[in-house]
Amino acid sequence: MFEFNRRSEGELSLETRNSSQSSMSGESCSSFTRLSFELPMSQPSLENLALKPHRSSDVAYSAIYSAIRSATFGRKTGLTLRDFRLHRRIGAGDIGTVYLCSLVNGDEKCCYAMKVVDKEALELKKKVQRAEMERKILKMLDHPFLPTLYAEFEASHFSCIVMEYCSGGDLHSLRHRQPHKRFSLGSARFYAAEVLVALEYLHMLGIIYRDLKPENVLVRSDGHIMLSDFDLSLCSDAIAAVESPSSSPDAASVAKHGSTRPHPTRLWGLLHRVFRSKKIQTVSSNRLFFVAEPTTARSCSFVGTHEYVSPEVASGGSHGNAVDWWSFGIFLYELIYGRTPFAAPSKEATLRHIVKKPLTFPTQSPDSMLEHHARDLISGLLNKEPNSRLGSKRGAADVKTHPFFKGLNFALIRSLRPPMIPVLRRAKTTPACHHKESTAFDYF
Repeated sequence: MFEFNRRSEGELSLETRNSSQSSMSGESCSSFTRLSFELPMSQPSLENLALKPHRSSDVAYSAIYSAIRSATFGRKTGLTLRDFRLHRRIGAGDIGTVYLCSLVNGDEKCCYAMKVVDKEALELKKKVQRAEMERKILKMLDHPFLPTLYAEFEASHFSCIVMEYCSGGDLHSLRHRQPHKRFSLGSARFYAAEVLVALEYLHMLGIIYRDLKPENVLVRSDGHIMLSDFDLSLCSDAIAAVESPSSSPDAASVAKHGSTRPHPTRLWGLLHRVFRSKKIQTVSSNRLFFVAEPTTARSCSFVGTHEYVSPEVASGGSHGNAVDWWSFGIFLYELIYGRTPFAAPSKEATLRHIVKKPLTFPTQSPDSMLEHHARDLISGLLNKEPNSRLGSKRGAADVKTHPFFKGLNFALIRSLRPPMIPVLRRAKTTPACHHKESTAFDYF
């Protein structure tokens, strides 16, 4: 539990014992932690919160919206650290530490994740831009499978952002609790479909994620997923287009040879408005396809997590939107088979395998037709040539039509029952050191 002590005027001391560490949602270990925050430091975010229709029925959202409204009208400022009670540490990453918290004057059952970033430490690491990028992206998002930025404020040389808390841990931890440490095909299909929908939304906003892995896919209390950690993401422009079915290659052709995209009817400026009106859907073959993919984005940054980076990144070349579809293939492979396909004893050997080693599967033949479709989808996603990779031209519009997802209604996926619903349990006060160390890197 955290203790607040007044040390001097405008300064707040923060102490915690028996904290925990994981990925914004699990348990882990840490020793005594002490932080010091200076007040005041906040910016009202009432208007931003009002534009989050996907959170309108969320109790935690309503509670913090009311708190922000009261703070704004009461003291002419937004929320500060004084408005939150911090319970324990639940995550530690490359650019910040995440704490489980609740509102001081609110229901303790409404929990949030507060990410605290030491700006002075980031200055020394030259990673300030990463933290700013994550905050910028969080402000843009309003999607059921992506985090909601509830509040943000400054505290001395610390920057704090309050987000949704996911009580179900992450897919990496959840996978290790499955038989043989891998998901069933049905479960893998469900989680892959929700991640696909989240990636589609990000790409429509011109955001290339660049760090997809099971550790960054959190599980909400209702069993649905939420992507996290956007500090390695790249912001660009998406090309919005409406295409006819005749320009859509069949799924088998796309998976084996890549897709070709004719000159589209461009809808510049309408992307965000159209998405908010819920008119974006990949529809049946007798209707038009709405496609928006940041195909023109390019970067030479060497970023990602070694086992999930694409061949173009591993070889030191430039990359674009296709890196997300490669990592989606690695992600699906790991969910089904319990390991990544190019892992090696060292990071250097892993990168060499990614560039040169052919894709193989644990057994020569699939056990079912669904596994056959899964292998075909993975093979299309793990094409070492980025321009021929499934998804590189038309993004999720091509991936969704693959036979692996046949019969799945993406528009209603939120109404499906997830494979597993997290069991609510009391927070542990003893350390539990089962956290997989993050291997994300970025070299510029």
